[in-house]
Amino acid sequence: MILHGYWRSGTAYRTRIALNLKGLTYGQVGVDLRQGDQKSAAYLKLNPQGLVPALEVDGLVLTQSPAILEWLEETRPEPPLLPADTTGRARVRAMAALVGCDIHPLNNLRVLKVLRESFDAAPAQTDAWAARWITAGFAALEALVAEHGDGWSYGSTPGLADCYLIPQIYSARRFHVALDAWPRLLAIESAAEAHPAFIAAHPDRQPDAD
Repeated sequence: MILHGYWRSGTAYRTRIALNLKGLTYGQVGVDLRQGDQKSAAYLKLNPQGLVPALEVDGLVLTQSPAILEWLEETRPEPPLLPADTTGRARVRAMAALVGCDIHPLNNLRVLKVLRESFDAAPAQTDAWAARWITAGFAALEALVAEHGDGWSYGSTPGLADCYLIPQIYSARRFHVALDAWPRLLAIESAAEAHPAFIAAHPDRQPDAD
């Protein structure tokens, strides 16, 4: 397996967590989004959308982190990232989508770049923009974790929802979002800080990190 990603990308981060939770071995190729590596001819041949991550595996190139994580769950089912029951799987997928669809896309690098370059947004304004969507999403997640969590986002073992949550908490700190209002999410962050799969996936530990 070869993971093409950017060390600080939330989507690449969540993919690393999933790979690590499943105990899979993979190499990494850095794609520096700041330098425009994702738009190079070589990378566009690999992933025509010009986004990270891309996973080379079994003669395939897989793109879009939700699809990659679902593929890993289907082809490498142990240990599972999803509950055994259909209702549990739906709830976990909803928690993951809350981050992946409703928070992360609105505060990723290319969106913030448009705010800065097309609308002259100052750093404080882009931070406020990101915080608006993070705050709304984290308030909902806190309630869902209160109902379904038991040390992790859903139940007592780390899973798909945590693959999404931990990178988003990392991003929230970068945008100077105060997190005290969500103690259950902070407790999951603390658990992740002691878990080998999450430790190894942290952006600062990646080979292409600054």
